[in-house]
Order: sequence, then structure tokens, then C-alpha cells
Amino acid sequence: MNTIKRIGFVGLGRMGTPMTRNLLRAGFAVRVYDLLPDRVETLVAEGAEGAGSPGDAATGVDLVISMILDDAALEAVALAHDGILAGAARGAIYADMSTVSPMASRRVAAAAEAAGIAYLRAKVSGSVKPANEGKLTVFASGPQAAYDACERVFAALGKASYYVGSGEEAIYLKLVHSIMVGVTSAMVGEAFAFGERGGTDWGQMIDVIDNSAVASLLFNYKAPLLRERDYGNPQSTVDVAAKDIDLALAAAKELNLPMPVTALVREFFRSMQARGEGSQDFIGIVKLFESMGGIDVTGGRA
Repeated sequence: MNTIKRIGFVGLGRMGTPMTRNLLRAGFAVRVYDLLPDRVETLVAEGAEGAGSPGDAATGVDLVISMILDDAALEAVALAHDGILAGAARGAIYADMSTVSPMASRRVAAAAEAAGIAYLRAKVSGSVKPANEGKLTVFASGPQAAYDACERVFAALGKASYYVGSGEEAIYLKLVHSIMVGVTSAMVGEAFAFGERGGTDWGQMIDVIDNSAVASLLFNYKAPLLRERDYGNPQSTVDVAAKDIDLALAAAKELNLPMPVTALVREFFRSMQARGEGSQDFIGIVKLFESMGGIDVTGGRA
């Protein structure tokens, strides 16, 4: 496949905007589309070219990327009459970088094959901070030649990229990641409420864990939010984490695979959503465990 020079980008949210900026910095010509025109205008002011629809963003480019919310959004931007597959030329590459189900991805894969477009399931590990820094981890499945053609693009977005198979492997691997993130956040919430109830200093507990054998990149990213108890400026929200776990549970049902721990964590997130906390950062799950433990952080223990 030819060298990638022109890129279309559909979906300019928390992740899509910094990813587009990194592509512009790397010297790619980028044509952008989002449902919110002000997001398009912001990036046009920074050197991108605006598009009027997903199909328009896919017109005249070598590669089109989508970074959108869910299955419904994927099918809308990919398969609609003014969608990506309608606008892209035969021989172009379409890389969806969203977290979606393998079932929806298969439908897009079939339509892409019929249109003569190489479809990559290109997923990322990392949230807003590594997206801004160009330090995401990218892993993709689909046609090997399409992945090889995109390696320089993926290098502009992340610190490492991996080819993981010819089909839906990257979809499952992304959901593995989502399961582990959700379960880890619940574990942190429960453990920290335990330490707090036992009298451990909050800030010191964060410092010790962040420099211990159980430290992780995830905990490091969330430590500042935990330290300030500020969950209202999210890197990734409860609603997104819950959506990702729903996708994993639906895929597990198709596989006839029991996932009791993941299902329980989903109920914790559902409780947060019922409390009106769906737009907060998911590490705010610690508040749910504090509440269940009778811990009032505004005035001592309840």
C-alpha cells in the first residue's frame, strides 16, 4: 500500500482532538469532522482542513480514522449514505480506534470488504494525558499490509504499536483492557475506603501505594485526582467505563463465558450513575465505597 500522507479524522472529543494535533505536528495533512462544529473550527485554526460529514472527511485521503463513542456511532459514521465507506476510495484504509463490540465491528468489516477498503480495528490504551503527550499504546488487527502502511501514523500517536491478528483480535484485547481498568478502579476504591476507615492518612496512603509493588501507570494517572478528591475533571468518565464493560459482558454472553467479577463492578458503576455521577472520572468510585462504609469525607466519619 502507498505511504500515508493525507488522513481523515472523524470524532474530535477528549481523545480525538489531541490525537489529531499529534498527527498535524508529525506533518500529516488532516481533514477533520465532528458533530460539534466548534471542535472542527478549533482544529482548522491549528492547520487541519474541515469536512462537512464523515464521508467528506474520507474523501481524497489515504487513511481515515474514527474515534467515536459506541456501536451506534460506529455504524452511523461508517455505514450511512454520507459515511466513511461511501466517501473513501477503493484501496484506502479505514482504521476505527473506538471501543466497540466485535459484533458491530464484523458488520463494518463486511461492508468495508465489499467496498474494497482495508479495515483496521486499531485500538488504544491510555486516556487523555497520554493522548496529549503522544504516548498511547496502539494495537491493531485486520489486513497486515494496511497495518504496515500505518506504522508511521501510529508512531505519531503512541509510544508503541502492535499487530495482533487478522480479524477481531484487537477488539477483544481492548475489552480485556477495559475489564481490567474497571475492576482495578473498584479494587482501589474498596481498598482505600478500608485504609481510610482504619485511620491511614489519605495523602500518605496515595504516596506509599504509588511507590510500591502494586503501583501502576493507571494508579499514577489517577493519583492527582485521588489526592485532591477532584473527580469532576475526568480523564475518562463513569459513563464511558460502564459502556465499555457493557460491551465486554455482551461479547462474553456471545462466547458463553461467565464473568461474575466484571458483572459486579458494572453494578457499582450503575450505582454511581444512579447518584448522578456518570460524568465524573471513574476513579471517583472510591466515593461509593466511602459511602457504603459510613465515611463522610466532609466532616469525618459518619
